[in-house]
Amino acid sequence: MSIVRSHVLISIDANTLLAGAKAVEEALINELRKRGIDKEVGVIETGPLGIIGKGVVMVVYPEGVYYGNVKPEDIPELVEEHFVKGRPLKRLMIEEITTPSVVVKEEVGLTKRQVRIVLKNSGVINPESIEEYIASDGFDGLTKAIFEMKPEDVIKVVKDSGLRGRGGAGFPTGLKWEFTYKIPADEKYVICNADEGEPGTFKDRLILEGDPYRIVEAMTIAGYAVGAKKGYIYIRGEYKLSIDRMQKAIQTAKDYGLLGDNILGSNFSFDIEVRKGAGAYICGEETALIESLEGKRGVPRIKPPYPVSQGLRNKPTVVNNVETLANIPDIVRNGAEWFRQFGTEKCPGTKVYTILGDVINAGLIEVEMGTPLREIIFQYGGGIKDGKKFKCALVGGAAGAFLGEEMLDVKMDFENLKEYKAVLGSGAILVMNETACIVDMLKSILRFFEHESCGRCTPCRVGTKRLVEIINRFANLEGSKEDIDEMVNISLVMKDTSFCPLGQSVHLPVVSAIRYFKDEFINHFKEKYCVANRCGRKVGVLS
Repeated sequence: MSIVRSHVLISIDANTLLAGAKAVEEALINELRKRGIDKEVGVIETGPLGIIGKGVVMVVYPEGVYYGNVKPEDIPELVEEHFVKGRPLKRLMIEEITTPSVVVKEEVGLTKRQVRIVLKNSGVINPESIEEYIASDGFDGLTKAIFEMKPEDVIKVVKDSGLRGRGGAGFPTGLKWEFTYKIPADEKYVICNADEGEPGTFKDRLILEGDPYRIVEAMTIAGYAVGAKKGYIYIRGEYKLSIDRMQKAIQTAKDYGLLGDNILGSNFSFDIEVRKGAGAYICGEETALIESLEGKRGVPRIKPPYPVSQGLRNKPTVVNNVETLANIPDIVRNGAEWFRQFGTEKCPGTKVYTILGDVINAGLIEVEMGTPLREIIFQYGGGIKDGKKFKCALVGGAAGAFLGEEMLDVKMDFENLKEYKAVLGSGAILVMNETACIVDMLKSILRFFEHESCGRCTPCRVGTKRLVEIINRFANLEGSKEDIDEMVNISLVMKDTSFCPLGQSVHLPVVSAIRYFKDEFINHFKEKYCVANRCGRKVGVLS
């Protein structure tokens, strides 16, 4: 019997599939077989490796060498050099811009020095294999909860852990579960919110693609804790691979007795169903999501009552984000004190970010709460590409805040960002260099909110249109100082009077853009100057 001397992990996610990952995998297997070393080199599909924008990505162990932009025609040379001659193929290696050395797992920006809880299996195991998930301590948390803990004990450990919602609001997860548990009802529900509709945000998609059984386990634990027998995972329809993997994970878990009736031979039963969203951003708001689940138009409900008391079908309902739930199995298995050793006192644990824009290493990371923005951009993101200077970062997605250079040392957690009127939001960090135009960027954001407004309330319906009209004037190298003031005033009224978080969120990007880059707005109408040379085009023409 041949001894496997190397393992090739090929990232299979939505991005790499579009780049041709399956064709590369097939070519690699065929070439290894042709050379008679297919028994010595194992080819394994895994989830997202966290590296974005590098086409088909793979890592070879035990060397820990990363390859990117691999195409089927590269495979014969790759096999010849790496697996026959024993030397990495330099032209395909993912390299640091500053150092020409081989990038290995301990050195590459997107994977170094990360405390991984949510992503610990992503890029390590085959996400479609329940056996590999079980071998990685999978379902240990569920087993412990059902056979060693009462529902109140599970809620207590989640409360004591300090876990807060990772969807943006930061509400204490254990408290939400406790509210639902204490309300008597013949039916209760658990909903996983995977409707990720914010531009630049894709962390939840990669979590689902990389570790679907983790979400199955987490939702089942939540069901046990609050007394629910049914769960729904609401995934936007464009996330085909996430949907396919979740459906397969649900069915396989049922086959193994880990989901469905009498789980693990106990008296506890719980089932999960996947529901597809139609792509409305507003359905990321929990009550609009519930309306959509019920077959209605996805618009927000009046609160109170909140979903914990009257949610799906007017029954007590827990709604948690994907990343929030992904923490649950390890918290239950290891305990609250274990979780609290990471992050800060008021914001324990880790946070998953997507780093985008003008950085050397775009992709997915998980770091402790409280990690400074500078470290995220320059250590994990590798700094600004093409030798340009940092200008700002849009932190928290489209509904987040523009943070200028003076904010680079802010600690990224709920409490510290609150002091600076910023938010963690969706976890997206869009980095811009010195050539970026803030007016153009804000125009894109405001057009997005105008398009996604459900129109239910006047402040949001009219306010977004008015803001787009004003920003278009600046984009046409017109406008005035009064327009700047009016944008702030309109966004403030929307913040105070809009029906739901969509209209309320516009204030943050508007005010932060003007706070740090007011001179840039003035230059547009006074000097007729746009740093990116993007403005001055005819309004209405897509850029």
